[in-house]
Amino acid sequence: MSSYNPRLGEGKQPLYGKMVPFGDPAWYRGQNSPYYKETHHAWRAKIRAFCESELMPYCKEWDDEKKLPDDLLRKCFEAQILPASCGGKWPTEYVGPGPENFDAFHELIMIDELSRCGSGGVMWGIMGGLAIGLPPVLLFGSKYLKDMVAADCLRGDKRICLCITEPTAGSDVANLKCTAVKDPSGKFYTVNGEKKWITNGIMCDYFTVAVRTGGPGHEGISMILIDKSMPGVKCRQMDCTGVWASGTTYITFDDVKVPAENLIGKEGHGFRYIMYNFNHERWMLVGQAVRFARVCLEESVKHALRRKTFGKKLIEHPVIRFKIAEMARQVEATQAMLESLTYQMMTMSKEEQNLKLGGDTAMLKVQATKVYEYCARESQQILGGISYVKGGLGEKVERLGREVRAYAIPGGSEEIMLDLSVKQAMKLSKVLKSKM
Repeated sequence: MSSYNPRLGEGKQPLYGKMVPFGDPAWYRGQNSPYYKETHHAWRAKIRAFCESELMPYCKEWDDEKKLPDDLLRKCFEAQILPASCGGKWPTEYVGPGPENFDAFHELIMIDELSRCGSGGVMWGIMGGLAIGLPPVLLFGSKYLKDMVAADCLRGDKRICLCITEPTAGSDVANLKCTAVKDPSGKFYTVNGEKKWITNGIMCDYFTVAVRTGGPGHEGISMILIDKSMPGVKCRQMDCTGVWASGTTYITFDDVKVPAENLIGKEGHGFRYIMYNFNHERWMLVGQAVRFARVCLEESVKHALRRKTFGKKLIEHPVIRFKIAEMARQVEATQAMLESLTYQMMTMSKEEQNLKLGGDTAMLKVQATKVYEYCARESQQILGGISYVKGGLGEKVERLGREVRAYAIPGGSEEIMLDLSVKQAMKLSKVLKSKM
């Protein structure tokens, strides 16, 4: 038998947070977990303090202004948030040392704790461009490109985003139309085309752009780094339903001359580079969606504990407890799936992840966004009229209700993700059987 003798209610994890029922993941409530160590506890406290002092009080203001303040990213760097958002190892060579034994659970905690702000626009504004725009450069770019952008972007001095989606090509990446034609001299590419729904585009200095350098299909796709200051680049902020502070942008490239040295990796390998990072992008969206669902749940519980109807508190009505329980069972189950997937990411090579986790990640994205959508609706029912007003007690629920579609569609729509999950499962089954 184990000699471990925990104090009542704590187990192997210290109690943390305000103990609002279901307001935080189970390990905050003292449930045992093999995933989290002391370094994670310290990191959690640091990120929560940053969120509560630097983000929560200002989300509505930034949403209304449809932009983040100029100094916020620098603050995020100083809090070690930006370097923690790109997946993989800590980028020591560009930003110095990070948290002790940094791993995928540090990144998950960072995403989870910051998402308590209840704003997809703020979350995407901080890391939506960097987390998907910089990794292709870090993983496949030349030393020249890395030296050009990595340190500045990770430190919050410059911004970078990923440009894949087009007016006629979203999930269908292999059929994008934006072209990059190499000059006969071989010194530059001429880029023409359009990109749409580009997160952070209006505020970025650099664009990691998927272009067609060859024939039709995925084999003709490459990636190239474009500087916003290059002649022929035009950006227009789009007026979307939600995520306002993230700067969703329509970008046009009109005969933009880009130095050949700005090619990321090799010609014709762009599709592979895009797919290589999709799991991490979807995992980040899952982490945000799960916490947003939990925010809706937490706000519902807090409201039910203070609001009275028909002579008693809402929480005393069985129908309200039923709604809370329905939200809680889905949130807690999805959180467990997320932590399990995170452990796989942490213990597998990138190649093994891409082989084994693509389908699971796609399926979990659907699970998370559907749970988020359910909790957004149910929390609005519990909060009633205050969830229909911007600001005040219902601020988070009102905003999150508008932003559901921004999670269900980007990064792969639910229909595409479910289809992909089955295809990947069938493919993986054949591979694994061949190794038995």
